Amino acid sequence: MVKFLVVAILVVLLFGGAARMIAAGGAKSLNLGDRLLGDAHGATLQVAGEPYGAGPRNKLNIWVPTGTKKTDSLPVLVWLYGGGWYSGQRDDYGFAGRAFAQQGFVVVIPDYRLVPEGHWPDFLQDSAAAVAWTQKHIGDYGGDPGRMALAGHSAGAYNSLMLALDPQWLKAAGSDVSAIRGVVSLAGPTDFYPFEKGGRADVAMGDIRPVEQTQPIHFVRADAPPLWLGHGTADTVVRVRNSQRLAAAMHKVGGSATLREYDGLSHNDLVMALTRPLAYKGPILPEVTDFLRGATARRVPPAP
Repeated sequence: MVKFLVVAILVVLLFGGAARMIAAGGAKSLNLGDRLLGDAHGATLQVAGEPYGAGPRNKLNIWVPTGTKKTDSLPVLVWLYGGGWYSGQRDDYGFAGRAFAQQGFVVVIPDYRLVPEGHWPDFLQDSAAAVAWTQKHIGDYGGDPGRMALAGHSAGAYNSLMLALDPQWLKAAGSDVSAIRGVVSLAGPTDFYPFEKGGRADVAMGDIRPVEQTQPIHFVRADAPPLWLGHGTADTVVRVRNSQRLAAAMHKVGGSATLREYDGLSHNDLVMALTRPLAYKGPILPEVTDFLRGATARRVPPAP
């Protein structure tokens, strides 16, 4: 009985105000709650703080399914966290690493430069460098560099989409967009100009001209990796129209985009649903996983 009461109190303290804490940069609290109240079995933090570049934030963590061997050839997911390009650190998103590693993916979670030290395109260059490092080295950790996908929430979704849609970033990092088999965007900003004066996007993007080069929707193309765009209809931070417009633009040019709208879910509900205790918010993890498995499935070579 005492144990039950302790768990109940923890649930209230950790998750009763989860949406408020996440909005204020509380991913650390969400990760702690997931570790305490979720199921950590089946996922292992294999690498912590591996450098992928020379900068102080150019480091990454790697989560793997427990028991993964170097000789394995598992699908790979690079997870780019959100935070408005102002906040976030890889250690606080262990819940995402655990969630997808438990589903059979090798998960790479990099840090990248944030405001005020970094502005556009610094966070894109860092994200691209992390992907290039992953493509080159992930085979040492049981991952298959030929079966890579990108995923992210909010600002991280933006970074993921820009890398997949505008080939210049991965090319400059020594990789190629053809290495990306699919992209998952959770509440990603894709068509958000004009910026709110003095707002986060306005400051993060800086004095960029032409502004169109900062908007993912301007880079739609038929040969882009398949996109999966998830958005809550109650999102007041990044309106659902962002994903709606990107999906429509992709379809218009003959590209592949799946739009999934979650009725009544807010901006942060989508990422919180990746944790075991808050999975009831919506079927985000199983639906994203289904897409990723299809996108990164082994390709059978044609018969001679």
